[in-house]
Amino acid sequence: MPRCAPDSDPDLVVLQGELAGLDGTPGAMRVIPGSRMFEIRDALAIYKKAVPDGEVFDASQGDGGASLPGVPGDLLEAAHELVKAHGSAYDQPFGTELFRRAVVEEYWRLDAATGWGPANVLACQGGRDALLKAYDAMQFLGTGRRGDFVVTPRVPWISYAWGPYAVGANVMLAPGAEADGWALTPEAVRACVRRAAELGGRRVAGLIVTSPDNPTGAVLPEERQLELARAAFAAGVPFVLFDWIYHWVTDGRPTDLSRFLLALSPAERERCIFLDGLTKSLGASNVRNAHLVAGAAVVKFMQNRASHGVIPSFHSQAVAVAAYRRGYARACAGIIPPTNASRAVLRAFLAGKGVRHVVGQGYYAFVDVGPWLDRTGMADSAELGSVLAERFGLAVVPGVHFSQYGARWIRFSYALPPERTQRAAERLWDALGAL
Repeated sequence: MPRCAPDSDPDLVVLQGELAGLDGTPGAMRVIPGSRMFEIRDALAIYKKAVPDGEVFDASQGDGGASLPGVPGDLLEAAHELVKAHGSAYDQPFGTELFRRAVVEEYWRLDAATGWGPANVLACQGGRDALLKAYDAMQFLGTGRRGDFVVTPRVPWISYAWGPYAVGANVMLAPGAEADGWALTPEAVRACVRRAAELGGRRVAGLIVTSPDNPTGAVLPEERQLELARAAFAAGVPFVLFDWIYHWVTDGRPTDLSRFLLALSPAERERCIFLDGLTKSLGASNVRNAHLVAGAAVVKFMQNRASHGVIPSFHSQAVAVAAYRRGYARACAGIIPPTNASRAVLRAFLAGKGVRHVVGQGYYAFVDVGPWLDRTGMADSAELGSVLAERFGLAVVPGVHFSQYGARWIRFSYALPPERTQRAAERLWDALGAL
């Protein structure tokens, strides 16, 4: 702290040498657009007005709480009992010890050999809150400055494109081949590091690895994810964030965090940040519960800053604890089995029609609608998205909303009961044929 100044003089909270630097870039930065995700469903209102009795299909959102049952009522009641017993006083900025222990012991069941435990867990108020905290740590603990890059896949989730930018990090889209679903590769990571250096000596502060992916649904095997992390570390990237928010919504098994950590050296573990939460697998979009698992020093940094910012609500943690105690697979029975069944339905449908697509795991299929754009003269999939919703009662997400590289694709959510997925797919095919 600075020395005490006379009562008549202004004083500083930090030493003069510790002042935040003068930075004129906010005045030059682009105004961040609002996410189009929250507008897409509105286009269905036009169809509903024109065809009041017509069936509509919302294949735009991965929102189990809207298209599938969401959090079971008795699970919410169990969470409410925890809230009543806990009270409504302030909690710690990391959440609560109850939540931390449940994450470590009942959810991940972390192996003691990893050296990680409750102190490595940070509760967050949803995935976006978690990501903003992670971007902040990547910059302050990683490169020690703002203006460096966060690297994402070529066609990233919309908030990956803009979330880092909101906290002063730039975003770079990694090279990737459309034929491979724009999957990340070690060479792509190295190319991004070289490109950042060419842009005024900037660095890559963090790499985002997401599996199953949003928007494409593509899956990266654990060995591939480890390979990417090691390539990033070798190239001088301080942190890699693994977004596993969809990893329970799969035909296989969820990712084993203990196995993953033990495949890394202790030093490498400290440079990894893992994101997970209830949003997708439990259909708990509006519960707003997520958590980060990271090195203890990284978690401490984030929780200190959270004490002056967003402190997670206990209610969201209570829902998670109740779900973990029940057994997470059982708690998610209203979401995961129907989504897995829908995936099989959609995969068979698209393959049968000869439509190029990516259907990996998670909630989404990425569908190539380029041939229909060419036939109709539409500029990109945004124009097609409006037509599908307004004329045919089918809401999808235009791939161009994610990046220009997805301009000829749409994201089709199959977080629906399988019979509705079948009808929604048929509506898509009929609509494309009628254009």
